[in-house]
Amino acid sequence: MSENSSLEPVLERVERLLLRYEELRRTNELLTTQVETLSQERDSLKSRLQAARSRIDGLLDRLPVEVKDSA
Repeated sequence: MSENSSLEPVLERVERLLLRYEELRRTNELLTTQVETLSQERDSLKSRLQAARSRIDGLLDRLPVEVKDSA
């Protein structure tokens, strides 16, 4: 019985550690998913920004060039 009572605190600690491990594992999984989602969103925004820049460059190229009089 003495051995059983001395193991009880250790068993409780191990159970708490296992629960904490599972919580941390789930949190890590959620954070990993969020990082992946945000990375995809960032890549999409970068692509849209590049497309917008290309369109603006195209519009700027179509603007007439002012010719200054040399007189």
